[in-house]
Amino acid sequence: MSGETLNGLLKNGQKILEQSGIREAGLDAWLLLEYITGKSRAYYFAQGDEGVTEETACRYQELIRKRAEHIPLQHLTHQAFFMGYEFYVNEDVLVPRQDTETLMEAALELLKGNKAPRILDMCTGSGCIITSLMLEVPEASGTGVDLSEKALEVAIRNARELGTADRTKFVKSDLFSAEYFSKKDNAEKVTGYDMLISNPPYIPSGEIEGLMEEVRLHDPRMALDGMEDGLYFYREITRQAMDHIRPGGWLLYEIGCEQGKDVKELLEKEGFIKTEIRQDLCGLDRVVLGQRPLLQEEKYV
Repeated sequence: MSGETLNGLLKNGQKILEQSGIREAGLDAWLLLEYITGKSRAYYFAQGDEGVTEETACRYQELIRKRAEHIPLQHLTHQAFFMGYEFYVNEDVLVPRQDTETLMEAALELLKGNKAPRILDMCTGSGCIITSLMLEVPEASGTGVDLSEKALEVAIRNARELGTADRTKFVKSDLFSAEYFSKKDNAEKVTGYDMLISNPPYIPSGEIEGLMEEVRLHDPRMALDGMEDGLYFYREITRQAMDHIRPGGWLLYEIGCEQGKDVKELLEKEGFIKTEIRQDLCGLDRVVLGQRPLLQEEKYV
């Protein structure tokens, strides 16, 4: 044994994180202890004076040191929870965030009554959106697209581990540029997707340096940078979206909280109807959506 106890490790870990300016030092110190020891809170409160091995103490102290350097907690544990599911994450993908569950709620609402929807997730990253949709809608099939090979490796791993790989295809592409989207024998190209959903990079380039260290230094920049005004990817995806969404299908975006009006106007300019801005739990604009008109309606748009 090391002479350390569960209680001692936790207190020391929390103190180090507090001194390093970690916002939720107590919570992160606990989560790392739980990750290393496998002990629940109930066990800790009952057996906090239990000794730990030297190996356990060293592993915990090393993770605390890394967290004190503002390496995201999820990059240390390789665990992130989204829509109630556990996803593998690393430094090659954005960590799934609760804000994105607002996008998921809107998508699931719009998919009700669609027995076997085809879904396209553009800028898929970890695959948390497309994989969660496959889990929530068991008859669905989907495509996840990303330019990063390393991100796609993470997405494929998550689909396999969560049992949706047989219904999900992952494609390396700079938006719609890959041959996959032009093949005549591609069923999605012929019939279109029922939904195109995306959480694209939307931080204006000039604002990235002002983000918190965990994001600025450790999230992949290509997953953050929305170019000069943050709207580049919304423009590019929306401009081509009609070619890939079937009549009556939907386009949904996660947005920055000040981008709602601009993104909604982009959709309307390209002919989408029933456009709407939705708010997250904090009351901030978080989702923009719109529908491709049915063929007879397109004549009048």
